[in-house]
Amino acid sequence: MAVNQIKAGAALNYVVLGLSNLVGLLYTPYMLRMMGQSEYGLYSLVGSVIAYLTILDFGFGNAIIRYTAKFRAEGRTQEQYSMFGMFFVLYSLIGLIALAAGAGLYFNVEAIFGDTMSAEELDKARILLILMLFNLAFSFPMGIFGSIITAYEDFIFQKAVQIARIVLNTAVMICLLHWGYRAIAMVVVQTVFNVATLLLNWFYCRYKIKIKLVFGKFRWGFLKEIAIYSFWIFLNAIMDRIYWSTGQFVLGAVVGTAAVAVFAVAINLESMYLGFSTAISGVFLPKVTAMVATHKSDEEISNLFIRTGRIQYIVMAFILSGFILFGRQFINIWAGDGYEDAYIIALCFFIPLTVPLIQNMGITILQARNQMKFRSVTYVIIAVISLAAQIPMAKYFGSIGCAAAIAAALTLGQILIMNVYYYRKQNIDIPKFWYEIGKMSIVPIISVIVFGRILKSYPTDTLLSLCAGITVYSAIYIPLFWIFGMNDDEKRLIGTPIKRLALKLCGK
Repeated sequence: MAVNQIKAGAALNYVVLGLSNLVGLLYTPYMLRMMGQSEYGLYSLVGSVIAYLTILDFGFGNAIIRYTAKFRAEGRTQEQYSMFGMFFVLYSLIGLIALAAGAGLYFNVEAIFGDTMSAEELDKARILLILMLFNLAFSFPMGIFGSIITAYEDFIFQKAVQIARIVLNTAVMICLLHWGYRAIAMVVVQTVFNVATLLLNWFYCRYKIKIKLVFGKFRWGFLKEIAIYSFWIFLNAIMDRIYWSTGQFVLGAVVGTAAVAVFAVAINLESMYLGFSTAISGVFLPKVTAMVATHKSDEEISNLFIRTGRIQYIVMAFILSGFILFGRQFINIWAGDGYEDAYIIALCFFIPLTVPLIQNMGITILQARNQMKFRSVTYVIIAVISLAAQIPMAKYFGSIGCAAAIAAALTLGQILIMNVYYYRKQNIDIPKFWYEIGKMSIVPIISVIVFGRILKSYPTDTLLSLCAGITVYSAIYIPLFWIFGMNDDEKRLIGTPIKRLALKLCGK
């Protein structure tokens, strides 16, 4: 049963990823046009402010999953229930802290954003804050039930609820936007669906899994053990928030909601770009963990690091080169007028992010070796430096300046420092890694140069011409990369499933 749950859950996970990206591609442009740039910027800004408060999770959600699985394997049912009760109380307190912090934001909205927002925008911002704060405060204690379902490996129910939520939420949003409702109505709908999902998770845990919450004396020693485990996850959450939420906050304070809207479009594209790499890396995580746990040699681990990096680069290089060539026209058609700068901002994210994305096997190696401290501390320090740079850069250069500050931090921390660390401290053959990536980069670089010149004479400024251009580029790029960019193992890895699928379709 557990194996079937895992297989079905893995398949449904790709359905969730595909649906999320499809909604992002099809629904977002409709939302942008119906809401308008200022309203969308306001909606994104308040959402980014509330996102800061999510770090109050302190990484405990991951700990609940880990220790629930551990207690189940050891048959310690009562300890499970005591832990659930402890975390329910703890998260209820965290929810109250989030409400208090949010109240401080609520009463200082004008002081923070008064120079860049109208009176009407300030009033809407306050309403949005209240709704999102309620959503967040309710999510903290009730969120433990989603973690419990994950720990019990009941993935089919969990993913089915996610799929239903994506479909229904999007359908209701489209109807409301069509009838003239805007940001406030959208947040109300999101809150309703979030509360419904959390209550469904509670119902499933209570009546299907039959878990209990046992309230008693706080086990401080156990909480300390969990806190140590969760600390590095917490630092990583801080880093993420500084990188991907601070820019919108800074722009809202020193530029205005229109700049936030443009920046938010680039952030949406960045999220999709991240999703492609995450989907690929998940296939290799168990193998890497097993190799490290069984003390395989540094050379074997290094070779797998390089191999997985090459495989990820096959996909990421295609997406990045295509976005460089067609991204500006895509954004003009997809988002509409007024979002032209989102192309430059997205490139500021895409190019430096590509390196850590094709090297994310390194994270698994560090986790398996329990050596996450250096990475987590370094990333937080670099992210804080990035925040300090974003404020003057946004003031003088707007959203592009803010993105440039983030790109510089990504380059310094996630590329230069981490590559030296992987090479010097983790014994990963980084020179060989870059030699392999360099060989693979010949086709993408030449393709961008050649096609870039061709597109100057044959612009792709309509949807039909854009699709035609992408099709022609793909038809030429993919065979060239297959011949000159991929080795025999990679050709077998990709070619074998395609051949099997073709045989099944042919009935053989």
